Amino acid sequence: MDTSRPVVVKRVPENLTVRQVRVFLDEIGPLLKHDRLQIVFDFSLVRTIDSAGVDMLLLCARQAARRDGELKFAALSPQALVMLNLTRVSRLFEIFDNTIDAVRSFSGYLPNAVRQTLQDPQVA
Repeated sequence: MDTSRPVVVKRVPENLTVRQVRVFLDEIGPLLKHDRLQIVFDFSLVRTIDSAGVDMLLLCARQAARRDGELKFAALSPQALVMLNLTRVSRLFEIFDNTIDAVRSFSGYLPNAVRQTLQDPQVA
């Protein structure tokens, strides 16, 4: 039985401010309605985050958790990292240097053949 679920990577807009929050929520809202969602927010382009952006990130995390899902952050720009550290939001999320590591951190994302290869290097 294959229990793997897809991992969705969503790029966060350059300015995660009150103006962009509604647009971003409209884009990801349908995703957050799925059970057991595995999602990575890619922050590599982010230059500005305001309090509305921080609130939106917390809202997304709550919505994912209610449906037994997970939200992880990846590739935080220096600006995003400063804001998330100042607000202490960074302590609430798993943060990865890049999206590949974030995706790999979900235990069931790999197809069975690749998963077995990673567990037993002699198979390759």
